[in-house]
Amino acid sequence: MTKMKTTYLGHLHNEIEHLQSGTKITTDAPLDNHGLGQSFSPTDLFASSLSCCMLTIIGISAESYGFDITGTTVDTEKVMNENPRRVGELKLTVNLPEGKNYTDQQKRLIESAIKTCPVGRSLNPDIKVDITFNY
Repeated sequence: MTKMKTTYLGHLHNEIEHLQSGTKITTDAPLDNHGLGQSFSPTDLFASSLSCCMLTIIGISAESYGFDITGTTVDTEKVMNENPRRVGELKLTVNLPEGKNYTDQQKRLIESAIKTCPVGRSLNPDIKVDITFNY
């Protein structure tokens, strides 16, 4: 079981520590919600966790089938709803490295792997998720 510790630092800043590794990250409230925008907001981390999870699951699939996705990036756009304030939409663009010439089977593996992403499976179904792949 993974454990984290979150500490409020004041002025809408938090520090999150991953207890097993000691790795720390900080958050700040966004500019449009009383913050300074000096770091990821909690909803930025929420949105980014989907892209990280997707890349991890695609990476596991690629390694299992003997091909490489190193250099793949995901551009993530978070769209907030106002009433109530919550994440309403996530727009993700998966950019595979140029020149890799993935086969049709590899592309199917990449695109189907994200369906097993635990973060994606945990999202509220009211959140619209739009995913585009660039090969």
